[in-house]
Amino acid sequence: MSTQTDQQSSLISKVLRGLDVSVTASAIVFWLIVLWWAHSQEMARTKFGVIFVGGIMSVYAIDQTRQALKEGDRIDAAVLLPSAIILISASAYFAANFQTVYVMQQGYALEHEYMLARIIILSILYLTWREFGNLFLGLVGGAMIYGIYGNYAPGILNHGGMTELTLLQALVTDLYGFYGSLTQLTAAWIAPFLLYAGLLFGYGAFDLILRVAIQSGKYIESGVAQTAVLSSAVIGSINGSYTANAAMTGSFTIPTMIDSGMKPHRAAGIESVASTSGQVLPPVMGASAFVMASYLGVSYLDIVTAGLIPAAILVACIGIAVHYIAISDTSSQNMDFDEFFDDELSGRQKMFEGIRFGIPFLVLIYLLGIVQFTVMTAALWTIISMVICGITVPVIQRLVDRSETSPVAEFTQQAKNTVRGFRRGAIILAPIAIILVAVNGVIDIFSVTGVPNKIALLLIDLSGGVLLFAVLLAMLVAILMGVGMPTVAAYVIVAILIAPTLVADFGIPDITAHYTVFYAAILAGITPPVATAAVVTAGIAGANFWRVCGAAIKIAAPLFILPIAFVYNPAMISMDLAMPGIVAGTLVLLGSISMIYGLNYPFAISAGRRVALRLFLTVLGMVVMVYPGQVVKSAGIVVFLGIFVAEKVMTDGRSLPFTSGVDQ
Repeated sequence: MSTQTDQQSSLISKVLRGLDVSVTASAIVFWLIVLWWAHSQEMARTKFGVIFVGGIMSVYAIDQTRQALKEGDRIDAAVLLPSAIILISASAYFAANFQTVYVMQQGYALEHEYMLARIIILSILYLTWREFGNLFLGLVGGAMIYGIYGNYAPGILNHGGMTELTLLQALVTDLYGFYGSLTQLTAAWIAPFLLYAGLLFGYGAFDLILRVAIQSGKYIESGVAQTAVLSSAVIGSINGSYTANAAMTGSFTIPTMIDSGMKPHRAAGIESVASTSGQVLPPVMGASAFVMASYLGVSYLDIVTAGLIPAAILVACIGIAVHYIAISDTSSQNMDFDEFFDDELSGRQKMFEGIRFGIPFLVLIYLLGIVQFTVMTAALWTIISMVICGITVPVIQRLVDRSETSPVAEFTQQAKNTVRGFRRGAIILAPIAIILVAVNGVIDIFSVTGVPNKIALLLIDLSGGVLLFAVLLAMLVAILMGVGMPTVAAYVIVAILIAPTLVADFGIPDITAHYTVFYAAILAGITPPVATAAVVTAGIAGANFWRVCGAAIKIAAPLFILPIAFVYNPAMISMDLAMPGIVAGTLVLLGSISMIYGLNYPFAISAGRRVALRLFLTVLGMVVMVYPGQVVKSAGIVVFLGIFVAEKVMTDGRSLPFTSGVDQ
């Protein structure tokens, strides 16, 4: 029996090693195809999208099969591989017969193609359920059921219904649906940037960020907590999922904050807010920037520019709130550098690391911002420069330092890191690709059945034509749609369903409407009762979920008001950073700080006065943020500054009409 068990273990180990190598090999082949197309574009974009789906699904399925076998879940592994084989075979079939299927057979298909479409739908449903759970499966499956049986839907949502064959054509055989514009956008724009992110991981850029953050913590009173915010926000901007980011970065930031003396529910709240807010930070914005640029028909750089002022407001508010929380918990806020790294970088090493990662970033900025290449071309040359710098700079450093490590050995190591980066990029991309393929199908069903127009009529009817009510309802729908979804998927759905109504019926500018629903959609990560980011961080911290949500909402309170502020202060969402936008943004920022100060500062006054002051400052901040008139804004800011100065005088021991008491 023991011998048989050993043989089975040995066989499983060999299979795992084989799958591990297969993941790496398939990732490299996949990225070579992506880079070749980005360079040549010799293939129709739709055909490339078809091949892209098969390629990324193969990487995902092999990697997840390896993980399932490693965890002993053979049933999952047995379902994953057939799903991948189906999707790869479908991609091969549609690519080989592209002219016939896409051009000559629009509106109908052969019987075996309909059967293939049924199997593809089942495979995608399984993969979306496996990666994102029952909630998203319900959305995709519910959209399909609505498409077929919409003639039984009540009231305004009623439509004529789709036959099964019409649904199969819309989702698969016409090469729209799952293979449509959103999937093609992912293949052309989002994928190369996530390869860049994978290379940054492979070459250790995020270790460098953490080093910088830890060093800065020596000079900032709330250093540990600020480190958590910085690392989570930077990685979250690229990651594309606040839930995944909370799990990844929270696994080391939350225990570190708790060890420094911070209360567990506050540490979890800080991490959930940092992971969520990272999704809206330029330049990547959780991959949503590329989709928004495509929808609005403007350049990617315009979208990033429009997001700078809101992002600055968000970062400043969270940084201030985290500082107040850290000092209120009287935590030590000192991070042990040796706990994370074996040695400290010398000045020369920092210089080489700056060159290594700085040059590709400058290439990206130059190509996008100055010469204004397409996103695809800019990403391609950024990746090439990253690979060149990632490999050669450490080799040059070894030659200059005359290190014990030979240049050849260093070259070999960095070549391995490049391969790891290619693999990591594919693994980061795979879940995003799966969700966007599925969402593309949902959007196609919505378009065929006219759901966006129905939602528009419903929104106007419920709001009574009042802009404020319409925005609040739009935010509510966006939060509900964003539950459990990656950022880009949530944005796509609300951009299709809600943003057009705000533009057409309430006269809100396009870019403002899209940023409004985008910011609202990410609030699902910290809004109870679901609050998936808070669920994850509460589990890591061992804290009560509701207390974590409360701490997160106090930190991110201005984020709940910002979408409304966008609508009433549209100048702050500007593609050219003009002075009116900067002025409007500054006033909104000061209103946000009033809210943060009121909700988070440890006032040394009696409990009753403390509650009243917190409520007053919060309401005052909301008025300053939202009210469009600058006179009212300025008056509110003067009141806030007066309270702020009075509190500082009081803490210095001056005579003021406040009693003692400390906020714990």
